[in-house]
Amino acid sequence: MRETFQVCRKEFRSFFASPAAYLLLGVFLVAVHFIFFWGEAFFARNTADLRPLFEWFPLLLIFLVAALTMRSWSEERRSGTFQTLLTVPVSPGSLIAGKLLAGLALLIVGLGLTLPLPITVSLLGPLDWGPVIGGYVATLFLGLAYLAIGLCMSSLTSNAVIALILTTATCGVLYVIGAPVITGLFGYGIGHWLEHFGTGSRFDDITRGVLDIRDLFYYLTIAGVFLALNRLSLERLRWAGNPRNRNHRLWGAATVLVLANLLLVNVWLAPVNNLRVDLTEGNRYTLSATTLESVQRLQEPVTIRAYFSDKTHPMLSPLVPRLRDLLNEYAVMTDRRVRVRVVDPTENKEAEKRAASRYGVEPVPFQTSSRYESSVVNAYFNVVIEYGNQHETLGFRDLIRVERDTGSGIDVALNNPEYEITRAIRKLAGKYAAGGNLLARLDGDTRLTAYASSADQLPEPLAKLRGNLGGLFETLGKESNGGLATEVVTPDPEVENRLTGELGLKPLVAGLNDPNPFWFHLLLERGDQQVEVTLPDKLTKAALRRNIEAALKRVTPGALETVTLVTPNDQSRRRRRRAAAMGPRFSRLNNALSESRQVETSQLSNGRVPPQTDLLMVMAPETLSDKQLFAIDQFLMRGGNVVMATSPYQVTVGRSLRASRHDSGVSEWLQHHGLTVRDRLVADGRNATVPLPVTRTVSGRRFREIRMQPYPFAPDLRGNQLNPGSPITAQMNQLTMTWASPIRVDSEANSDRAVTELLHSSSQTWLQKKASVLPDFQTYPETGFAQSEQVGAQPMAVSIKGRFDSFFAGKPSPLLGDSGDKKVEQQAKPEKGSDSPSYTRVIEQSPESASLVLVASNAFGSDATLQLLSQTGGSLYSKPLTFLRNTVAWSFEDPALLALRGSSHEARTLVPLDPQSKRYWEYGNYALSGLGLFVIWLWRRLVRRRDEAFYRTIKAEV
Repeated sequence: MRETFQVCRKEFRSFFASPAAYLLLGVFLVAVHFIFFWGEAFFARNTADLRPLFEWFPLLLIFLVAALTMRSWSEERRSGTFQTLLTVPVSPGSLIAGKLLAGLALLIVGLGLTLPLPITVSLLGPLDWGPVIGGYVATLFLGLAYLAIGLCMSSLTSNAVIALILTTATCGVLYVIGAPVITGLFGYGIGHWLEHFGTGSRFDDITRGVLDIRDLFYYLTIAGVFLALNRLSLERLRWAGNPRNRNHRLWGAATVLVLANLLLVNVWLAPVNNLRVDLTEGNRYTLSATTLESVQRLQEPVTIRAYFSDKTHPMLSPLVPRLRDLLNEYAVMTDRRVRVRVVDPTENKEAEKRAASRYGVEPVPFQTSSRYESSVVNAYFNVVIEYGNQHETLGFRDLIRVERDTGSGIDVALNNPEYEITRAIRKLAGKYAAGGNLLARLDGDTRLTAYASSADQLPEPLAKLRGNLGGLFETLGKESNGGLATEVVTPDPEVENRLTGELGLKPLVAGLNDPNPFWFHLLLERGDQQVEVTLPDKLTKAALRRNIEAALKRVTPGALETVTLVTPNDQSRRRRRRAAAMGPRFSRLNNALSESRQVETSQLSNGRVPPQTDLLMVMAPETLSDKQLFAIDQFLMRGGNVVMATSPYQVTVGRSLRASRHDSGVSEWLQHHGLTVRDRLVADGRNATVPLPVTRTVSGRRFREIRMQPYPFAPDLRGNQLNPGSPITAQMNQLTMTWASPIRVDSEANSDRAVTELLHSSSQTWLQKKASVLPDFQTYPETGFAQSEQVGAQPMAVSIKGRFDSFFAGKPSPLLGDSGDKKVEQQAKPEKGSDSPSYTRVIEQSPESASLVLVASNAFGSDATLQLLSQTGGSLYSKPLTFLRNTVAWSFEDPALLALRGSSHEARTLVPLDPQSKRYWEYGNYALSGLGLFVIWLWRRLVRRRDEAFYRTIKAEV
């Protein structure tokens, strides 16, 4: 070992004895920085990662290592010192190892000079250090393999240039064999097999942030193979001119044996997929505890069928093996409770027919092009999850994300497939439970009690319904196999006192013309949960059963929850002035919520929330009537969860941006609960860059153009601006709000409730009352906006949980008569059943389980806003959708799925920077790299001077 380090030290010093060393390192650094800032357009990508740079390292290292090693042995042979070197008391193995370690040390020096890049990225955005560490580890192992190749090639010739060419060619072949340009010529089966031999494809797996023993040993195998060949070549040079003998054959056989063993170990490791370390934040590439727990709770096995074509689009082909590996983990890590089947329908016509008829899986035409032709390939890229009699199909749009790369290119990657698959499994389990087996799942701790007055005290429709209760309850008891206990109670004065005092129930009245009170309440109890079954609009036995089953879903674990989405209806939009652009639409939000929940849409025009509703989401409410407000209020009073997005300003997005005052109809209701959305717009100095229409004057003519501008009304929230203590925002690293208003929380009114601030602006915030959201560069040439005195951070979203008092307490129910707001009510389309007689009361207080989430923006999560923000990056900006889905998961107390979504592969965006700041960071990195190279030169100069002084001392003594 001592001999090895002596050789290493000698080689390391000889490398820096020539200015060519610094020139080589300088060229390497120039190439790295050019690729990072120009080739991959770091600031244009707006993503805090280094993966595009690491993707170039397998190519850059070929030329760097070839230049480092080309003279290692060839110079010894050319100068005639090779034979002398073999006669010194140092083994050939130590010579090879010393030269290898010296080359590795030089490579570490070169990589060390690139460290300012990841440090810069970490300062500009939430960098995940796992892939960075994996990238540098992969570079070292790849460099080790290339160095072994370079040493071997250098030992074959006395010409350094030929050694350079041989090294470049050999490393290039090993890189190209697994590159898409070659694997794309074949199906994914052969292509995946070729990727096992590609240095670049193996490198990509590690730079994801996953250290797999198979990938690391692959590089060690290459190093071992070429080091063994290098040792054999040295022995052959020592034998030069001697007749072939038994010792020569033994060396050849030993070399072959070493190569064979290395290859066999790779074959043995090929099926081993659990010897790996996931370095990514949140272990993105390892099955989470949420997935394992979700599968373990299932009563039936899950079957996952993956339909992949052997011939597919070149950009999808590399994703197939990764998806197959993930599906295999589902099978292995869940004790085979998940059955995985991988099928190529193009080779199995029966499977193709079954996939189309049963699951609706059909091939998708993809256009491909090569140097010689353009063609269309019909390919399958689908995953079908089947549970019981339910199934869900995930297509390529669900499984991948497409982002704009540099220039006009695009990048295709898997879009957190574990979340999509686990979400589908949980959704199917909920559907299966809700599809007829719900009653069978009850385990005896659920009780349904009807508190109903005698038939002679009830109105005729209710009297008839009461007569059917006995038969209905008996049927439910049989279907639940005794799991649901039922009882019909006629309230006496003692029971009435308990209902009023303990449960907060009050008698009903038929209407203003019949004020006689009566009792008709159905209460469902399971453990500590109590849910009141609402009376149906149509007072029939079948309708009442549907409402009972809807209430059962709310107390039965595993049943699929229902979200009712209330958005501005089309009629109200048509009544606006015709010149205005369309108001907010929320189709993307609807689709996002539908991925894991049942979603219903309603206008609440009949004053009732659909009975199956578990969460009510009200987006951009507009002049709500008393009936609509009553529906929201009473849903909250029944212990429901309400999510509301509203503001005094409405901004329409079209060819331009127009802001106007907005009457939501919920201001007084919110103030009653201690919340005030102030009549101001939040403008923040820390903001996002968005495309804005800008008017400029040239030679007296006015032109309107679109510019990417820092926009104060789009605060860029990061760090503690997203409450790290709330499950809703804990996993989010960034969120852009648009046209938000500040929220004032009355601490006295909410003293008995849990209030959590979810989002707040930065300390550079000022408030604007004027409804003007376009920049005016003529008046304000620097920023385009007037900046008033800063007021500090402003809350823009809060959550409240606890006991609420009804806004309608002490008032007659709006459902008993004319609400006095017919004009507004006519804007909402009457819903089915709204003409039925109403038997209602006002619930005056909610249980502790009620919650309200308020977001002070009408544009939050709207289609137009998402489209506007997406123009900055290369893909759909979905962070607002993630926030709203997180509020749903939090409301349903589903932190596991919330955390799994939080670990999704959403882009980690950079902090907003103006052009001058971008240049500062770019030029700063150039300077740091140059400074680092200068420090290396200074270090080696000092070492050389010290050595010269040492030699002069020895010479003087001699």
